[in-house]
Parts: sequence; C-alpha cells; structure tokens
Amino acid sequence: MRLHRLDITAFGPFGGSQTVGFDELSSAGLFLLHGPTGAGKTSVLDAVCYALYGSVPGVRQSGQGLTLRSDHAAPATRTEVRLELTVSGRRLELTRQPPWARPKKRGTGSTLDKAQSWLREYDASAGTWKDLSRSHQEIGEEITQLLGMSREQFCQVVLLPQGEFARFLRSDAEARGKLLGRLFDTHRFADVEKRLADRRRATEAQVRQGDAELLADAHRMQQAAGNAMELPDLAPGEPGLAAEVLGAAAVARSTAREQLTIAHSRLAAAESARAAADRELADVRELARLQQRFAQARERAALLEERADGYRQAQARMERARKAEAVAPALELREAAETEHREAARAEARARDLLPETFAGAGAAGLTAAARRAAEELGGLESARRAEQRLTELGVERAELDRQERADEDVRQEAEAWLAGWDTNRTGLRTRIESAQEAASRAEQLAVRREPAERRLRAARQRDQFAGDTEDAQRQVLALAELAVGARAHWLDLKEQRLNGIAAELAAHLTDGEPCAVCGASEHPAPARKSAEHVDRAAEEQALTAHQHAEEQRTEAERRLALVREALAAATAEAGDTPTGQLADECAELERLYEQARRDASWLHPATEELRRAEQEHDRRTGIQQQAALRAASRTTLRDTLDRERASLEEELAQTRGTADSVAARADQLERQAALLTDAADTARVAEDTAQRLKDADARLADAAFRAGFDTPQAAADALLDDTAHRDLQRRLDAWQSEEATVRAVLAEADTVAAAQQAPADLDLAERAAGAAERRTRDAASARDAAARRCTELDRLSARSAAGARQLAPLREEYDRVARLAALTAGTSADNERKMRLESYVLAARLEQVAAAATVRLQRMSSGRYTLVHSDDRAGRGRSGLGLHVVDAWTGRERDTATLSGGETFFASLALALGLADVVTDEAGGVRLDTLFIDEGFGSLDEQTLDEVLDVLDSLRERDRSVGIVSHVADLRRRIHAQLEVVKGRAGSAVRQRGR
Repeated sequence: MRLHRLDITAFGPFGGSQTVGFDELSSAGLFLLHGPTGAGKTSVLDAVCYALYGSVPGVRQSGQGLTLRSDHAAPATRTEVRLELTVSGRRLELTRQPPWARPKKRGTGSTLDKAQSWLREYDASAGTWKDLSRSHQEIGEEITQLLGMSREQFCQVVLLPQGEFARFLRSDAEARGKLLGRLFDTHRFADVEKRLADRRRATEAQVRQGDAELLADAHRMQQAAGNAMELPDLAPGEPGLAAEVLGAAAVARSTAREQLTIAHSRLAAAESARAAADRELADVRELARLQQRFAQARERAALLEERADGYRQAQARMERARKAEAVAPALELREAAETEHREAARAEARARDLLPETFAGAGAAGLTAAARRAAEELGGLESARRAEQRLTELGVERAELDRQERADEDVRQEAEAWLAGWDTNRTGLRTRIESAQEAASRAEQLAVRREPAERRLRAARQRDQFAGDTEDAQRQVLALAELAVGARAHWLDLKEQRLNGIAAELAAHLTDGEPCAVCGASEHPAPARKSAEHVDRAAEEQALTAHQHAEEQRTEAERRLALVREALAAATAEAGDTPTGQLADECAELERLYEQARRDASWLHPATEELRRAEQEHDRRTGIQQQAALRAASRTTLRDTLDRERASLEEELAQTRGTADSVAARADQLERQAALLTDAADTARVAEDTAQRLKDADARLADAAFRAGFDTPQAAADALLDDTAHRDLQRRLDAWQSEEATVRAVLAEADTVAAAQQAPADLDLAERAAGAAERRTRDAASARDAAARRCTELDRLSARSAAGARQLAPLREEYDRVARLAALTAGTSADNERKMRLESYVLAARLEQVAAAATVRLQRMSSGRYTLVHSDDRAGRGRSGLGLHVVDAWTGRERDTATLSGGETFFASLALALGLADVVTDEAGGVRLDTLFIDEGFGSLDEQTLDEVLDVLDSLRERDRSVGIVSHVADLRRRIHAQLEVVKGRAGSAVRQRGR
C-alpha cells in the first residue's frame, strides 16, 4: 500500500482545504511531520484512517461523525476527506463526507445531510477514473479485503504508536494478550474455549439432571419397599451413582419377591379355613330351618282343627247358592218386566195430564185420530207464514231506505260547505309555495357567499395573532444573536490565552526522571510557570459549551421566526388588508340573512304537501256529492214498489190469522196440540204392552223356583249370592283346603321329622366362626395384593432407572471428554503443565514470531547488544505464555523488558513495532505496506543512538518504503529534509510541505 495524495476540507483543526502530496514526501524515504502541540499532526493520520475505514482511531470517533467537522469551517463548507493510494497494483481514490448539519436553503435553521462515500479506480488504458461504488458497506468490505487488516490492525501497523509499544514492553501477560488478540484476531480461539466451557456446563447440567432423576426414582423405590432399601450416599454428578442405585434396586426387588411368596402361602391357608367354616355354617342353617318348619306345621294343624265348624257351615251356604243360580234368570226377567211397566205407567200419566179434559177418557186409538186432525190443519198455515215473514222484511227495507236518505243528505251538505271555500284556500297555498321557493333560492346564493367570508375571517384572526408572534420572535432572535456573538468572542479569547500558556500547563505534569510527553527528555531544567491570567482546559471547555448553547438557542429562535413569518404570509394572502372587525360584521350579516332564508324556505315542502292533500280532498268531495244525487233518485222508485207489496200482504194475512195475534202464534198452538196428542197415544200403547209382559214373567218365576227345590220364589231369591260374596266364600274354602294339604305334607317329610328329633341348632356360634374366617382371608388377600403391587412398582421403577442409566451413559462419556478438553484449553487441567489457555498458546506463537522479527532491527539499533526473546515461564501464580525478555550481550544475562532505560525502551519498542508490522502484514496475506508513520519518542535518544535508529529507518527504503516520523525534536528538522509542517492559527490549522 502506497499513499499518493490526501485532500482535507473542514476536518478537525483544518478550517479550509489542505492538500498533502505523499509522492513528493515518499521520494526522500524519510519525512518529518512536525508542528506545535494542538496544531493537528495526529489529525492528518486520522484523516488517512477515516478515508480508508470511515472512522478514526480510539475515542476520537463519536457522535456518528458529527464531531469530525472543524469548528473553524464556514457554515456553507462541507467536511470532506479524499485519499488517493495504490494497493495490490490498483490505483484507487476514496472520498468520504461525514454527516453535516448544513444551513437551510430557504429560511433559517439547519438540516442534516447523510454521510456520503465514493470509491473510484483509475483506468490507465483510458486515462480516466471509473466509479466503483457509493455504498458505505461495499466500500468498507472492499478496502478491508484489499488491505487484509481491520482498522485496529491498520492503526497498529501503519500508524505506529510508540507510546503503546513502550507500555507493551512493561505490561503483564494479560495486557499483552489483549493487544495481540486485537492485532492477530485470535478471538476465534477464545470462542473455542468459551464454546467448550459452555458445552461442559450444558452436559454437566444434563448429567446432573439425569442423576437427579435416578435419585428421585431411588427415593420412590425406597417408599415402595417400605423404607427397607438403603440409598447411596452420593450427590448428582458424582461417579458411580447409577451403579449404586441399580444395585440397591436389585436387592429391594429380591426382598419384595420373598415377601410375595410368603403372602401367597398365608392366603391359601386362610381360604381353606374359610371354606370349612362356610360349610359348617350352611349345615347349621339347614338344621335350624327344618326344625322351625316342623314347629310351624304343628301350630298350623292345631289352628285348622279349631276352625273346622266354620268350614262346614261355609260349605252348606255354597251348596244353597249353587241351587239358587238356576232360578236367577227368571228372577232377573220378572224384575226387569216390573221395572219397565212402572216406567210406562208413569209416562202415560204425565202425558194425559197435559191434555184438555175432553181427552181424559180417550184410548190410544182416539188420541191418534185427534193428533192426525191437528197436523192437517197446521199444514194449511205454511203459505201464510211465508207472507207474514215477507211483510216484516218489507218494514226493515223501508227503514234502511230512510236511514240512507238521511246519511246522504248530511254528506251532501258537508261537501257543499267545504267546496264553497275551495278557491280561496287554493290561492293562499299557491302564494305560500311561491314565497318558500324564492327563500330557497336566496339561501343557496347566501351559502355560496358565506363559506369564503368565514375563511377570510379565520385567516384575518390568524393574521393578527401571527403579527404579534412575529414581533416577539424578532426581538428574541436579536437578543439571542447578541448573546451568541458575545459567547463566541469570549470563547476565542480564552482559547487564545490558553494556547499562549500551554507550555506552563504541560510543564505542570512533568516529573523528574520521567520522559517529556512532547520532546521525550527525562531532564527538565527550566519548566514554564503559569501566570496569574492563565486559562485552564476546564475554563476553555466551559466557554465553548456556553458558545455552543448560545448558538443552538439562536438557531432555534431563527427557525421559530421563519415558521411564524411563513404562517403570517399565508394568513395575509387569504384575508387581505380588510380589518378583522369589518369581516366579522359582514360574516354576521350573511349568517343572519342565511338563517332567515332557510327558515322561510323550510315551509316549501309542508305547503306543497298541504296543496296536494287539498286537491285530493276537492276531488273526493265532488265525487261524493254526485254519488249522493244518484242514490236519492234510485231510492224514490224502490220506495213506491215496497209500499204496493206491503198493502197486498196485509190484506191476505188478516183473513188467515183469525183470532190469533199472528200466523206464527196460530201455528204454534196447532203444533203443541198435535205433539201432546201423539205423545199421549204412544205412552198409552207402551203401558198396555208392559202390563202383559209382567204377567208372563210371574208365571215363569213360580215354575223355576218349584223345580229348584224352593218353596217360594222369595226363598230362592234370598239364597242367591252376588259376585263379590261368592268369590269371597269360595276363596275361604280354597284357602282352608290348601292349608290342610300343606300341613299334612310337611308333617309327613322324613328330613323335617328327623331334624325335629335332634337338639336345637346354635346358629350364632356358627356365624361368628364363619365371620372370623372371612376376616382372616381378607387380611391375607390385602397383604398378598400389597406385596404384588410392591413387586410391580419396584420392577417398573427399576426398569425406568436402568433405561435412564443406559441413556445417561453416552452423555456421561461425552461430559468426561468435553470436560477434559475444556480444562485443557482453559489451562486448568493437570495435563496443561504451563497453565496456558488456547488463545494464549496461539498468541505466544505470534509473539515469538514478532520477537524474532524485532530482534533483527533491535540488534542494529543497539549495536548488537540487545536481543528480544519470547518466554513462556509463569509469572507468579498467573498463567504463562506471553512473557517477553531482553538478552544483554554485554552481560550475557536475560532480563525483563521493564528494566530498559527510556532511550532503550524507545528503540526496543520501535523495533517491536516494526517487527509486529512485518508479522501482521504476512498474516494479512502479504500485502505490501509502502508507507509507515512513527509517532513520537525520539527525544529520549542520545545523538549516537538517534543516528543508529535513523539508519535503521532509512534502511527501510531498501524495500521501497517511506517512513513518516511524527516528532517535536528540533534535531530531526536538521537531519530530515523532507518535512510536512502543521501550523495552527486562530482561523484554523494549515499544512506546509517542503524539501526532499
């Protein structure tokens, strides 16, 4: 990599545009970058780093790039860094612009522009630049791939910070490991250590969980075995836990099976004893039953003997009832005939009581003839009845005609009264409709004028308010602008005073024997002193903060003023110059006229509807009047016809009614007389017939009683039994016979008689013996079931524990293997004798390479006296692998690099930095670094050592390299002719390039 040209604009301390031609500086091999403290020497190197990677080293990168902008730059000048370089044979141009809060093009305030990046490549054949990318990510990936190193590696290899390598020589192994880890990117080895440690913890947790499950199963087996099982005295994760648990489970299973065998034997014996007790109980129960059966049969036989007379009487009663059943049909027939005759006689008497006395002695035939004559006379009245009914209908029809005539007259008079005022009503409604239509037109015209007037009124009110806000904002902007100018002037004055006394501020930190941070000298004969007017860093930063705060307040006030002015212009354009009061009066008058027109127009629809209903009512009433006239003419003709028909019917009925009030009354008389005569004739015939049947039934009954053996029919009737009494008597006879047969059968049974001859059975004793045997059997069965469940549960838990142990075995093997690897890479294993971590081991190899490369230059700088060697000895109780010693050829002894003097530490750190640059370059893929920078430290060298160091640096030109030295040492300005000077001023720093 070779740098050609660097253009800086508004970057860091550089307020304007500055150009650095690295081609002219590199042609001399060595060039010097110098300038007063705070001028911006480091900012030149920051610009190179920012152009390549888009960020600057260390803590100087903050605020997303906003702090990179120069405070001295003009507001319209954008910060930009452009770098032209050659890498891997390609000539590239990198341009970067950080985010920029630029002034707005219109109004006041600022707006934030995003960061911009460009990457171009020079096409030698065409002689032009070709655009490659404008993406931050793509450019970053392309540069990192071409250089083969990250930003941190670039800053350590190309921008050699001597102070850091001096600390590297004096630091412990832990600090060296952090620096080397960043340079050689050995974090992947640390990730391997972490990955193995995580896997070890994960597998250990799984093993512990598996062991915990085994112990839980062991506790369950102990509970199932009745606490007869002994648990292993081991914790989860300890070796041998699974074997101990499985062994204890086997012993518990064996014990449980022995207990099950004993329980089976006890149950068999108990069941045999229970069977014998059950058989004995059954025999005693049977004996007791037979003895009780015999005793009950003897008692029932005695009771039958006592009731024998009643049985014989019941048999005699049943025999007489069977004889009387032969007379029962004749008795029933005679009773039915007698009942029928009584009913017929009563009916005849009732019918004769309703007839006139003239028919009292008439027989059935005479009554029938009289009824026939009344029916014939009734048939002759049917025509007169129809005429009388028609006469009634004629009266109803004549009354209906009169009612219709009165109703039509009322309707006609009401219609004439309404139609008399029709013309006046119609004219008034049409006038109301025309007025409402005119009001609706006015309302539409006023609505069009009202909305613009309201907008103008609102705009006028906003115009008045914004006018007042504009005056307030203008006064606030002027006041804040004065404050901002005063704050800036105060800050610049303090900054200039501090720069003038910066030497005294630096001298306050000098310590005898310690090198100066500016020149590197360890002696300080005449340090500068602070004056009474000295301004320290805190005062300057406080003034800067006040200036920035004042600028922010001024910018915010200008932004608010611009917003208010824009709003005022918009409101004025809308409202014009008319006063707000006048516009308010115009709007109020328009609103009043509009509301009045809307109220008047609201009557349009009701008036139109009222006119439509009135026209419909006019048509309806006119039709009603015409129809009433037609109906009146029709009624006159119908009334005459009805009167003629009525006179004819009245004459005919007067002849037919006779003395009755009406034909219907005469017909009712005849109908009642015919019905009574007919009923009396029928009842007389029925009475005669029933009397003859009663006489025949008496003769048949007397004959049946004699044949059955009874003296009189009444004796036969008394011997009869009804169904209920017959069934009850037969049931008593059947029960006595059944009971007698049953008792005889029981007393004849041989088993019953034999049981009665034995001693009484003791049933309570046999039941107590059987109950005791049953309880012993249940207890034995419960013990057998508990033993069986214990065996089943132990078998199940043992099988699960065995399966868990088999599944856990591969995981335990993996845990042992991972634990050994994790301990080995972490440096805690006994196999790792030097207690080196994996990352430390890799870094130790890199450090060994760096020490070898640095020794080549260190021997030349120290005239062959010093050699850097790597040491893997342990330092105290810490870990080994990153020790660094120096071998002194004059004494032949090896000692720690912390014992070197200030000058020796400088060229040793310089040699280490150059060696590290070579190793990192080879590690990055062998990318050639043609431009290097070395920062400070040359003030600690004597003249001879300085010559030797410069010779070593000058020898780098043999590899076509150029080296830039950043230093304050005045002697270097005489020795190195190619120089880049940074000059600071109140308007910002500038660069001056001279010599070759």
